[in-house]
Amino acid sequence: MDDNGGMVMIDLGLERGEPPTYSSPGRRPNPIWVPAALLAALVLLLTAGSVAPSPSPLSAVFRLQVGPADTYTTTDDGQLLAQTFGLLTSYDLSSGRLRWQSGQSTPAYRLRLSDDLVLMRPWTTGASEAGTTAVSTFTGAGLWERPGNVVSIAGSSTLLAVSSPRTLTGPGRRVQGNIDAVDPTTGRTMWTVHVPSTAVLLGVPGVGDDESRMLLVHDDRTLAIHDLETGKLLVSRTVPGADYNPENPVVAGGRILLRHPGIVGAEISSYDPVTLKQEWTEPSGSAYQIAACGILACLSGPDGVRAIDPYTGDTVWTNGGWRELVQYGETYVAYSDPDGTTPVGVVDPQTGALQVALDGWRPVTGTGAHGQLLLTRAVDGGSRTMVAVAHPGDARPSLLDTLPQGTGDCQAATGARLVCRTMFGELVVWAYQER
Repeated sequence: MDDNGGMVMIDLGLERGEPPTYSSPGRRPNPIWVPAALLAALVLLLTAGSVAPSPSPLSAVFRLQVGPADTYTTTDDGQLLAQTFGLLTSYDLSSGRLRWQSGQSTPAYRLRLSDDLVLMRPWTTGASEAGTTAVSTFTGAGLWERPGNVVSIAGSSTLLAVSSPRTLTGPGRRVQGNIDAVDPTTGRTMWTVHVPSTAVLLGVPGVGDDESRMLLVHDDRTLAIHDLETGKLLVSRTVPGADYNPENPVVAGGRILLRHPGIVGAEISSYDPVTLKQEWTEPSGSAYQIAACGILACLSGPDGVRAIDPYTGDTVWTNGGWRELVQYGETYVAYSDPDGTTPVGVVDPQTGALQVALDGWRPVTGTGAHGQLLLTRAVDGGSRTMVAVAHPGDARPSLLDTLPQGTGDCQAATGARLVCRTMFGELVVWAYQER
C-alpha cells in the first residue's frame, strides 16, 4: 500500500527471472498486486540474502617512496629497514608505524643483519675499500664503524672483519691479509689471524653444542681450523690441490666435501670437521658443483643431480632431468637449467620426490608464513604478477591473488608479509592470507 493507502503493483514477468512454465508461451501474465508491507519484506530479504564478494587475500598495509637503488631488508622481529637517500628508517611490518630513524649517512649498497645489528657498507668510488658501520636494530643508534668488510659465518654469532672482493657472497668467502674478530658491542678487535696469501673462509660445525669454528682453505693446499673464541689454530692438514673458491669446499651434512682432480678424473673427498681426518674419496663424475641439501649433499652437472650420503659417499637418489637444487628457507626447488631460471618444482631433499610442480612460477626469496614458499608468475605480457603459495602435497600452487600492474621484485617477510617494488618508485608491504 502506498502513502495514500493504495496498492503497489509489481510486475514479476519473465524479465525478472520467472520460470517460463508459470504462463503460456507468448502470453504475458496479469500483474500481481502486492501490499507495500510485503514489498518491504521482500526487499529486505533480497538484500540480506545477497552475498558480498570475498575480500582479496592480498591487502596493502603501507607504502614508501624509494629510489631504484635504495636498499632494504626485513628482520625476524617484524621490522622493515629501508635506506632512502642515506637515511635508514625502521617501520613496523604489521602496521607501517615508524619505529626509529638513524642518522644520515652515505647510501649503502647492501644491508646485512647479524643478531641485533644491521651492517652497512657504503657505495665508494675508486680503488678504496668501503668500511662497515653497525647500527642497533632496536634503537637505530650507530654503535661503531671500522674499515674492511665485516661478515658473519654460518652457525656462529662471531663477526669477522676481512679483506675480500665485494662480489663474493654466501657462507664461504675468499679472503686475504688479516682476519679480525670484532666485538659486536664496541667494534674493537678481539684477535687476529693473518692470511699470508689468499684463502677460502667458511664455518664448520663444532663439538657437541659448540658454535661453529672457522675453516681456512689456504692456497698452499692447507686446511686449517681455528677456534672462534680465541683465533687459536686447532688442527690443520694438507689436502689435494683444487680450484678453491667460495663454493669449494662446502659443508654438507656435517662433513667437509672437497672436489679436486684425481688419478683418472675429478673426485670428491670427505673430511671430519673436528679432526680433518679424510673419511672417503669417490669419483665425482660430471658434477661441477656440490651443495648441501638437507642432511645430504647434492652434486650437480650436465648429467643431472645426484644426492649422496656425506658420511659414506653412497648415492641416495638421482634425477637426470634436473641441473640444480636451490634452497629457499626450509624448502628446496629443483631447476632444469644451471642458471636457475626454469624451476621444476618443490623437492623432498631426502628422497628426491617432486612435491609441488612449479611450471611457470618463480620462487620468492625469504620465508613465508609457517615456512611456506611464496611464488610469483608474470601474466599479460609481464604487466601483472600473480602470487601463490606452494603446499607440499598439493599438485599445484595455491593462488592468492594478482598484484596491481607494475608491481614485482618481491620478497617474503615474517608475519605473513610480502614486500614488493613498483614501477612508480614505491616499496609496498602487502599482508596476505591463504584462501
